[in-house]
Amino acid sequence: MTQRSDRAVGITHALFAYGIWGILPIYLWFTRPTGTVELIAWRVLLSVVFCAAVLLITRRWARFTALLRDRRTVLLLALAGVLVLGNWLLYVWSVELNKPLEGALGYYLNPLMSMLFGMLVFGERLRPLQVLALGLAVAAVVVLIVGYGSPPWLSLSISITFALYGVVKKAISGRVDPVAGFMVETVMVTPVAVVLLALVIAQGSLTFGTISPGHTVVLLFAGVITSLPLVLFASASAKLPLIEIGFFQFLAPTLQFIAGLVLFREHMPVERWIAFGIVWVALTVFVTDMVRNLRASRNLVVPTPGA
Repeated sequence: MTQRSDRAVGITHALFAYGIWGILPIYLWFTRPTGTVELIAWRVLLSVVFCAAVLLITRRWARFTALLRDRRTVLLLALAGVLVLGNWLLYVWSVELNKPLEGALGYYLNPLMSMLFGMLVFGERLRPLQVLALGLAVAAVVVLIVGYGSPPWLSLSISITFALYGVVKKAISGRVDPVAGFMVETVMVTPVAVVLLALVIAQGSLTFGTISPGHTVVLLFAGVITSLPLVLFASASAKLPLIEIGFFQFLAPTLQFIAGLVLFREHMPVERWIAFGIVWVALTVFVTDMVRNLRASRNLVVPTPGA
């Protein structure tokens, strides 16, 4: 696969991953009254089932077993599993509290964190328009801090945990099959999911199979809606710079923002509107830069060997 087609696949996978994450609040709306702890447990357990089925159907199970023999990679994937589990807990909790805009804000801030870690960890460099976009993102954070009177800790925690998850995935990208890698991640945190589910059952608050057949079917899709975007994200991470991966994150919180207003009718004070507006301008600047860069790369003439 050429660099250009590889990049196109990365962009496509990133768009689909963040698009699915963007409609996640709608999915969570239909899982009510299932609580955060039970839902997270099902997301982990059903993700293991989904990934195992995909690996068996595509005859890639050997890639999973081979990964288990690589101690360093397993440890990194375990760290990724812990980070994404924490991210899920924080975001689902924000929706359960009827504050999905807090979660959307966290994912809007994630590009800032991704660019920061991209520069610090991988030595990635920003182009001029990306510097402008980063400056606008910082301005949005300042507006929110002034408006809140204190840092938005829930939003910051969501953005930091997922940005760190991206760092780990980027560090092992290229040598780990996306599905097999995510299978290892979920297997490593499965004991935590089992304990969480046991606590829910002990408290007599289990909703799976007790509300209605439709509700049970919706919960059964927790594995697909959890695994598919993360597998696509892993694939995109292997093909795109972390800086660009970070900015695709704008798609998800924009959709979450709409869901927060329409479904959850969350209050939007003036400072939030200002901050969201600044972030949307930053997105416009980034997309402009990305389009210009793509066009420039297409115009490059690559000499053939011996020419």
